[in-house]
Amino acid sequence: MKTEQIIYSETKGWVTKTENNLSNLAQLVFLFGNKDLLKEQQHINFVKASYPNAQIIGCSTAGEICQEEVFNNNIVCTAIWFQKTFIEIASENIHSMEESFSIGERLAGKLDKNNLVHIMIFSEGLNINGSELTKGINNKLNNRISVTGGLAGDQANFAETVIVHNKIGEKNQVLAIGFYGEHLHVGYGSMGGWDSFGVDREVTKSKGNILYELDGHSALELYKRYLGIHAANLPSSALLFPLSLRLKNSETSLVRTILSVNETDGSMVFAGDIPQGEYVRLMKASSDKLIDGANDAAEMSKISLKMTDPDLAILISCVGRKLVLKQRVEEELEIIREVIGNTTTVTGFYSYGEICPIKPFEQHCELHNQTMTITLFKEK
Repeated sequence: MKTEQIIYSETKGWVTKTENNLSNLAQLVFLFGNKDLLKEQQHINFVKASYPNAQIIGCSTAGEICQEEVFNNNIVCTAIWFQKTFIEIASENIHSMEESFSIGERLAGKLDKNNLVHIMIFSEGLNINGSELTKGINNKLNNRISVTGGLAGDQANFAETVIVHNKIGEKNQVLAIGFYGEHLHVGYGSMGGWDSFGVDREVTKSKGNILYELDGHSALELYKRYLGIHAANLPSSALLFPLSLRLKNSETSLVRTILSVNETDGSMVFAGDIPQGEYVRLMKASSDKLIDGANDAAEMSKISLKMTDPDLAILISCVGRKLVLKQRVEEELEIIREVIGNTTTVTGFYSYGEICPIKPFEQHCELHNQTMTITLFKEK
């Protein structure tokens, strides 16, 4: 496997970051960038001309990752040449959140399972129930194939997200990339670093990913009381204070982030399910704990890869982490670099949700929020 990277900014245009003469060789290009830039035909045309034989896959972001740097409102282009691995792309359009489970099933069903070693998902970030999407994928795959990926972002605006598949970015798309061949090894890990506090609160009324009541009271009003002065900036301020969802009959907790609020009925829409009868707790984070979480995710992904010196790392970190870390945001990339080594090409983005198994070697994927999720590739 070989890679090269180029970056677009409105001040400098396209600039080469690393070069490997992959113009006519690359089979896959990851394109992560600003929503409006990805909707401009000239940028897609440039990438197509640069890599005429490649599938161009990507999404809008809440920040772009290139090596140990975080960019805002740019495009990061990472071209990949596989020596012995091949890929297959499946796509679906989603019209409503209620389709999320069936979209997951259809995507997984479209990919040939022979010699399939891994799937990456890039999804619409707002009009989707991410946990239902992963349930549909798991149902079709029977937990036999590892799956990672993430939901597209739009800075902290929550207005519109787009997906790129060989043309300008469009909303309401979900893509699955199938990676095939025995020579490709994949590792993955996902960790947070958030602390829950306060009392457990029962979810007394919910429907899918819409939360109406906690402990018999309006969820939104309770949440606003907790946020205090931050409530005026909902839903973006909710990224600083997610919920921890404790699953019944399990020691596992998942983090859930708010996508939107409804002042009329006092409800909140989350990126994933908030099942009725479960319990949630409020959460907060410190910069040091988030950076420690990134280190743990890197260690986990390296363990599951079972090899040293990965060729490529795809980092998908939540926009909420970026808002907490602020000027320290690149520290989580630097600590990951210390774990995975200096020769690995690093790309990725800040997202509205992350997809990954909870533990190394598991192949049952879950939707996460507020995590750093890492996918490592090594071709032998």
